[in-house]
Amino acid sequence: MMRLSNIPLPERLRRRAERQWLIGRAANRRRALRSVIDRTGQILPDDILTFVTQRNERIRLPYFLDYYREMGVRHFLFVDNASDDGSTDYLREQPDVSLWWTDASYKRARFGMDWINWLLLRYGRHHWCLTVDPDEFLIYPHCDSRPLPALTDWLDASGRRSFPAMLLDMYPRGGIEDEPYAEGQDPFQIARWFDPANYSISKNQYFGNLWIQGGPRTRAFFTYDPLTGPALNKIPLVRWNWRYAYVSSTHMLLPRSLNEVYDEDGGEMASGCLLHAKFLSTFAEKSTEELDRRQHYANSKEYRAYHAGLQTGTRLWCSESREYQGWRQLEDLGLISRGNWA
Repeated sequence: MMRLSNIPLPERLRRRAERQWLIGRAANRRRALRSVIDRTGQILPDDILTFVTQRNERIRLPYFLDYYREMGVRHFLFVDNASDDGSTDYLREQPDVSLWWTDASYKRARFGMDWINWLLLRYGRHHWCLTVDPDEFLIYPHCDSRPLPALTDWLDASGRRSFPAMLLDMYPRGGIEDEPYAEGQDPFQIARWFDPANYSISKNQYFGNLWIQGGPRTRAFFTYDPLTGPALNKIPLVRWNWRYAYVSSTHMLLPRSLNEVYDEDGGEMASGCLLHAKFLSTFAEKSTEELDRRQHYANSKEYRAYHAGLQTGTRLWCSESREYQGWRQLEDLGLISRGNWA
């Protein structure tokens, strides 16, 4: 792991200036947010918080909220980006949700991260904060017997300020459109399969984070150029400080030390996965909507690839796919690690 003293001073100053710019930008973008319901006065000092940007995810929200409530999250802070499917009304009625609404450009807000950085700055300080999308579900070692506060207590005791989780794309055995997803349903009753290998890892020298690509999206939608496939590395769980900022989605943060969540000396550090429930029957409609809006990275290049793939039918299962059995299976495959959290 590169020590701060080994990093040239000009590079350190450049990253500091970038971090300050991100924080200032987030503070400026707060003007686009309108409070719908503010229950942040209910937040207690030790509460774990979850931060989410969403648009038209009404069908996913009941299971998402219940999943993280059971895990130990005590308050949710949502930004709703001009939903028209009833999401706003649903979230307003949830007793542990604070909600902000905006019709501003998701793209111009750095794909929503300016809004999230502001809420983290304003409400996340000194809390363990989980930043996820409505189709991302955190799995970590012992998650079946130890709730999230047990993990964060151990991270505190270990002096760790951040926890990584690789995004693991889940999919059904048949066609994505074959089995309708129902509101409130566990998505992994349908999307139970994943790629056990087929991943590449490189290191971003400037930010210090690992860059992971591959899996079913790359082999199905980005075969022509795998290096343009989506990034799967995430650092979703952070004990927040007002000096912190996400740089690009939850792929990396500043200060740089928050990204050093791996051991370069041959050992292992504890890590998790985000089970990604994107590939359900709602996928085609969602992809068409996002392609039309063109509010995603690189002029929605990812959604253009999805749209092209959908023209020939979407079946991600292959002979090498594995059916999900739990976190121990992911550990055996090297996709998560207990590290020294026995």
